[in-house]
Amino acid sequence: MNKKIKIAVSLMIFSAVLFLSGCGCKQVNQKKYSLKLEIWGLFDNQDAFMEIIENYKKINPNITDIVYKKMVVETYREDLLEALASGQGPDIFLIQNNWLAKFKDKIAPALPILLTEQKFRKDFVDVVADDFIKRGEIYAVPLSIDTLGLYYNKDFFNEAGITAPPKNWIEFMEDAKKLTRLDNENNIIRSGAAIGTANNISRPMDILTLLMLQGGAQMTDATTGQPSFDQFVKRGNDNFSPGKSALDLYTQFADAKSPVYCWNKNMPFSVDAFSEGRTAMMINYSWKIEEIAAKAPKLNFAVAPVPQWSDMPVVNYPNYWAYVVAKNKIVTNISNNPNQNLIPVNNDVRVGEAWQFLTFLATKPEAAINVTANVAGQQKVMSSNFDPAVSYLEKTKKPAARRDLIEIQKDDSRLGIFALQNLSAKNWYQADSDAIDVFFAEMIDGVNRGVVTSADAIKTAAARLSRL
Repeated sequence: MNKKIKIAVSLMIFSAVLFLSGCGCKQVNQKKYSLKLEIWGLFDNQDAFMEIIENYKKINPNITDIVYKKMVVETYREDLLEALASGQGPDIFLIQNNWLAKFKDKIAPALPILLTEQKFRKDFVDVVADDFIKRGEIYAVPLSIDTLGLYYNKDFFNEAGITAPPKNWIEFMEDAKKLTRLDNENNIIRSGAAIGTANNISRPMDILTLLMLQGGAQMTDATTGQPSFDQFVKRGNDNFSPGKSALDLYTQFADAKSPVYCWNKNMPFSVDAFSEGRTAMMINYSWKIEEIAAKAPKLNFAVAPVPQWSDMPVVNYPNYWAYVVAKNKIVTNISNNPNQNLIPVNNDVRVGEAWQFLTFLATKPEAAINVTANVAGQQKVMSSNFDPAVSYLEKTKKPAARRDLIEIQKDDSRLGIFALQNLSAKNWYQADSDAIDVFFAEMIDGVNRGVVTSADAIKTAAARLSRL
């Protein structure tokens, strides 16, 4: 949507202003058009949105209905692309935080009159702006963000006399050695930590990227946008490669000659190994808590902040989903009564209404919001007493994306760690996240098998990525 169209749509359709009032929801005038919005989501059931949708429909009678559909993860992207191509897809849908490069031409940015960059940066943690603001335009809004945390078996720690989970990577390596049990032939009886390989680790690319970012690696060149995680930087009087150092650290746990050897390709999948008591530590996201508790209800485990480097800034790695608005869709005007003489709805109106709902859904309410739809000639007052994001997070038990809600969650025994880590989450622009997963896995596997050095492996991965 170019600048002229955005201005025209902004002037014609929506005018949003703050209305400082303690009043509840009210509506002025009857509806002037009828529009049905369809949302495609993942993971969450419809119950997570029912209260939100019912509240929104009360204050916006132009929206006849909002239908939420929970999609199948395995076929989601294929189904989504097919639906969008047909013009019959959803109005609002989820994208993963590294998908913007693939979907940017299929989604409509927010209208500035509904959501400004200033408010967006004020409401959400920094990584959201890095991921979803491009050239001053806002493309998505999240409700939740997740980061990697350290899962640890409390019984194993107690047995080894370790009183607290490791805070840094030096402590992590020391604890991994203490917790690992090897037989006389160097076979792993119990692993100190599930880390070091690619194919039997959950999200190995994320863990390796975390190590690179924590070590100070510049993942892409700020000027050219080309991959630069293989480059050397000046560290004191020496040239140092944060990317190579991270790869060396990661893979040494699967090197039988290493003093911290505790994992190999023959171990079970990391989540299963942790659930079955075959490893003492695992790095993963908060959504694995319920899965592990279901698999092993008697497992005595806890989650701690992911280890950092003592002499470097705190960095955490995020993985999350955000809602976007489809750029184009064939609009069907809804009217059960032909005598109502409703205004026809075009695609620009649909985009504006979809973004108005997302703004209501995800951003922080500013007192009560008086929203005027000029085409409809209608005023609506949204009460600040109901916060849709709070309703959603209470039902789903997920860490918040908004700064003010992190303040509320920070002392939560389950979510507090992950919520606070969102404040220091860092990401990097990924032109093709699927290809990067493959390149990083092959890089790790090559070093594991000894067919390539870490220096050559990381250079090859960077070169392959640059060709994308």
